[in-house]
Amino acid sequence: MRDLPPADSGSPDHRSATRYLTWLARRTWASVGAAVIFAVLWMVCQAVVPAVVGRAIDAGLTHHDGGDLLLWSLVLLGIGAVQALAGVLRHRRAVYNWLSAAFRTIQASVRKSGKLGVALPRRLDAGEVVAIGTADISHIGNAIDITARGTGSVIAVLTVTVLLLFTSVPLGLVVIFGIPLLTAVVSLLIRPLHRRQQEYREQQGQLTGRATDLVGGLRVLRGVGGEPVMAERYRAGSQSLRAAGLRVARVEALLDGAQVLVPGIFLVLVTWLGARFALEGRITVGQLVSFYGYAAFLVSPLRQLTETIDKLTRGHVSGRRVVDMLRVESDLPDPPRPVPVPRTGDLVDPVSGLVVRAGRVTAVAAAQPADAVAIADRLGRYSRAGDGTLLSGVPLKELELAAVRERIVVVDNDSRLFSGPLREDLDPDGTGRAPAALAAASADDVVAELPGGLDSEVAERGRSFSGGQQQRLRLARALVADPEILVLVEPTSAVDAHTEARIADRLGPARRGRTTVVCSTSPLVLDRADHVVYVEDGVAVAEGTHRELLDSSRAYARTVLRE
Repeated sequence: MRDLPPADSGSPDHRSATRYLTWLARRTWASVGAAVIFAVLWMVCQAVVPAVVGRAIDAGLTHHDGGDLLLWSLVLLGIGAVQALAGVLRHRRAVYNWLSAAFRTIQASVRKSGKLGVALPRRLDAGEVVAIGTADISHIGNAIDITARGTGSVIAVLTVTVLLLFTSVPLGLVVIFGIPLLTAVVSLLIRPLHRRQQEYREQQGQLTGRATDLVGGLRVLRGVGGEPVMAERYRAGSQSLRAAGLRVARVEALLDGAQVLVPGIFLVLVTWLGARFALEGRITVGQLVSFYGYAAFLVSPLRQLTETIDKLTRGHVSGRRVVDMLRVESDLPDPPRPVPVPRTGDLVDPVSGLVVRAGRVTAVAAAQPADAVAIADRLGRYSRAGDGTLLSGVPLKELELAAVRERIVVVDNDSRLFSGPLREDLDPDGTGRAPAALAAASADDVVAELPGGLDSEVAERGRSFSGGQQQRLRLARALVADPEILVLVEPTSAVDAHTEARIADRLGPARRGRTTVVCSTSPLVLDRADHVVYVEDGVAVAEGTHRELLDSSRAYARTVLRE
């Protein structure tokens, strides 16, 4: 992505979207070039067919020359064979180019989403990202695909113009001046179509984001009785989007009609002029047939030229959306000169005063759960507040974000299981640590109940598992990753007491020699931790072992014993 337009503070201009489409074409220049060559050959073969047919008619009817008739018939057969072969090859390249442009756009979007990470929801609406992968890739693929046919149409029109000029200068001039005029007439509809498509695309992204939020929070909405209100708001937004779609459809209908009507008028004009010239003896019967063939053939390239304008316009709108996304910068930027990653040491949160000793299991018990979540975010540098967090005395903001993510992994209950084989979800790198991690997370029984074991398919977001099962599988996945520092936020909140006790007993041995932070108020988990820190009002106010804090801090005892 190095040759994409540089990021700036504003929205990308028209050249930025054009540059993105050009970048896509350059990535597969050989295939795009081959498609253009095959398209030109395919269209030129069609363009010269009327001339060959006219010569054959003149040879057979006018001159009664059987040899010339056979010769021109064989020429026509050869041109048809070349046209068929070029058409097949052009279509194969066109499909490849469409898929390449669409999936490269998906790859670029996914790569950017991964780079933004936790900053993505803060910087972009979810609907915008979803719409890129559903609607925009189709328009971008069409824009790359139509370049070959558009180029072939231009060459074919020029070929027919030259042939007409050699046969009849007036008819050639009609084509020369008529085609730009026809294209200009059709282009008048492109600007309002462009504007309405952009408005429709913006509303579509907003409504998609709202639908995503509704699906994610449906259970909460039902619990508070807000489902009817949100449904009514979604219905109103849907009707507004429908109205915008109808406005786009009106212009598209006019454009489609113009693509048929305008070339049809041109066909009638050329045919009428050719018939008059034939009656006057200025052209032969064969040439009259050729002129009619030219006029009938020109309908196709003219429609393709207007289709080219239409699809390039749509692709430009979608390309601008993609560029908008690619230009978004994270609010957690990498330092201009990152320092080397320090050796494993203590992790310090100056905001709360928490000190996490290297190689130990440290439990954080917070009177307010939100304080524990905020501490976990700062320890993993998932917010700007974590810029001051220190690792071995080095601020995290001075390290590359990728290095921080590699060294420090934060797992909370918002983490998702991904669709696909469970083995790939738990152990994507094939480390072979999945069985031991499952045992440590007390999740081996979950896998044992699956018909295919680790090869079983995980449903979307792991919805086929209960909340406790999902929690244990997420913990197992974190243990498989085996980071140097692991931060767990309420890892046992959805499991029963017996399972929680097993996890608490096995977590320490599974993480021996590594640094582990567990944010929890469970007595079972706190009792197995090497060190416990009690946080009140966002500040560490007491620390020690679980039993020491029970004896020395009444506030701690009230928090963990639910008094």
